[in-house]
Amino acid sequence: AVTVGGCAAGAPDTVDPAPRAQAPAAAELTEADVTAWLDGVLPVALENTAIPGATVSVVHDGELLTARGYGWADTGVDGDRTAVDAEETLFRVGSVSKLFTATAVMQLVEAGEVDLDTPVEEYVDFAVPDSFDTRVTVRHLLTHTPGFEERVAGMIEMDGDSPDLREHLATDPPEQVYEPGTVPAYSNYGSALAGHVVERVSGVPFDDYVAEHILAPLGMDSSTFTQPLPEELRDRMAAGYTSTDADESAPFEVVAAAPAGALTASATDMGRFMLAHLGELDGEAALLADGTRELMHAPGLDHDALGALADGPRMALGFFEEDRNGHRVLGHGGDTNFFHSHLQIYPDHGTGVFVSVNGGGADDLDSLRLRESLLAGFADRYYPADDAADEPAGTATAVEHAAIAEGTYSSSRAMHSTFLAVLGPLGDQTRIVARDDGTILVTPGPETMTPAVYEEVAPWVWREVGGRRTLTMRVEDDRVTAIGYASAFALLPVDGVRDAGFTLPLVVGSVVLLLGAALSWPVAPLVRRRLGLGTRDRAGSVARVLTRVGAGLALVALAGWFTALNAVMQFAAVPAALLALLLAAQWAGVLAVVAAGVVLFDDIRRGSGWKRVLASALVLLGLVGVAVFAGLFGLLSFDLTY
Repeated sequence: AVTVGGCAAGAPDTVDPAPRAQAPAAAELTEADVTAWLDGVLPVALENTAIPGATVSVVHDGELLTARGYGWADTGVDGDRTAVDAEETLFRVGSVSKLFTATAVMQLVEAGEVDLDTPVEEYVDFAVPDSFDTRVTVRHLLTHTPGFEERVAGMIEMDGDSPDLREHLATDPPEQVYEPGTVPAYSNYGSALAGHVVERVSGVPFDDYVAEHILAPLGMDSSTFTQPLPEELRDRMAAGYTSTDADESAPFEVVAAAPAGALTASATDMGRFMLAHLGELDGEAALLADGTRELMHAPGLDHDALGALADGPRMALGFFEEDRNGHRVLGHGGDTNFFHSHLQIYPDHGTGVFVSVNGGGADDLDSLRLRESLLAGFADRYYPADDAADEPAGTATAVEHAAIAEGTYSSSRAMHSTFLAVLGPLGDQTRIVARDDGTILVTPGPETMTPAVYEEVAPWVWREVGGRRTLTMRVEDDRVTAIGYASAFALLPVDGVRDAGFTLPLVVGSVVLLLGAALSWPVAPLVRRRLGLGTRDRAGSVARVLTRVGAGLALVALAGWFTALNAVMQFAAVPAALLALLLAAQWAGVLAVVAAGVVLFDDIRRGSGWKRVLASALVLLGLVGVAVFAGLFGLLSFDLTY
């Protein structure tokens, strides 16, 4: 149920923008045409990416235009090979589930039982994370602006019992790191909290509420939030894989923050949901009155809250606002470990498309590229730009603004209070470089993982050259304080000491110094004996021993943190006891700075020779460097949750 962004800078600054394409004529969106197009695109895409299977549905003008299944729901590694059937085969839709949660909230808003601008604490029975005077409201939850840091511990378990939503939310919640309503920062916790509001106000468990008030009215009898799946649906579930080459399928994934990502559904069922949000269904199946649906689809925050970020794509109430060739699109993507999905509706055209796949592919980004290619291809075929040859007029301020924007940024969706903060310098930073022509080079480009060139098309609004993405910049005192992109995400400036350009050389250099010292210490007595230099004076031996032990533990701690980090990124649980040991080892390395200082002082005082003084100084520098890195990125935090 996660969405990713950002990796380290370091690509060249000579990226050439792609030429603008001439707008093609729109194809007629008919069952025959879209079916033929999908049949020509998806089988090849699955083969090229080594993704086992895909399911797709397209709605238009009030009907399910087509629903198609491709590839394998079961590759045969665990039994009989089974093809994907769009009506029968069930897929996990990940964070697309959030649209159902938001719809449930809006039903209660329509009924007068929930107010969007009432503090959430009035609807729940535990303390909501709170670091600012501004209270978190339901509107903040639906627009991903409650200000929470990211947490991933226990997000997805392999098999297991149905999780207790309240316990998940109330036990060690994330810290609030941004003032509510000001910084778009995608939050699974916030979405799950919105689901808990639904069950508290309605008086029934969240999955029961959705089943009764959304799934049943729409006839979505192949869909459920229940985990594990009800017995009558289990045999229809597609197996999840890393790729078609996987030698086994994955267990059923249990999402702890169920309202944020636990829905299981068929493509045809998702078609019914899209029709409801396009206003094509009547009676109980409409889900929301026209006015409520329009409110839900409108931007959820204005310039008063977001400032200049509101000049770009914004969150509606649950939906991401997107742009495809100048056409307004509302949508949401979703990922579990093994399933990857996206839903988009074109409110002005009565059209919707849903796609889901049951594997990540041979490359980490294959599933993302497949979905993006399919959705972009759909837009280009049926809703091309009115005139793609038109170019923005540009601005007189581009050169000046590009120079101000230059710097290093990190994603607002980040960990701040735990050891996962170390992800920042290890790959979650973006570098912006001003170019002589007033364009900016963004490395990596948001959502693309590749460098991209942007040009200013209005003051502090930048458009991807040869692309469709937009950046908006909020500026205070000639300093960029936030860059908006993709509705629920922002880039925030990184201060110099946390810039990967400083911290990575710092920690690598420090580790090299400590490793060199650690390797020399066992050899040094042998060298002294062979050269007849005798042994070192016993005076100061305690400080020397403490220095060596601390240096060794600092190195062990760093290695352990990075091993734990890799496990967490694979959604594997890391025992709290292990993290406690790593924390103790890291603190031992910090305390060894004092011992190393004593050793250096003693060597200088005793006139031990420049070589010994230099060696002691380098060890001290190494310990200080590791301690600074650990302090900057949460490796000394006593909060062992993540």
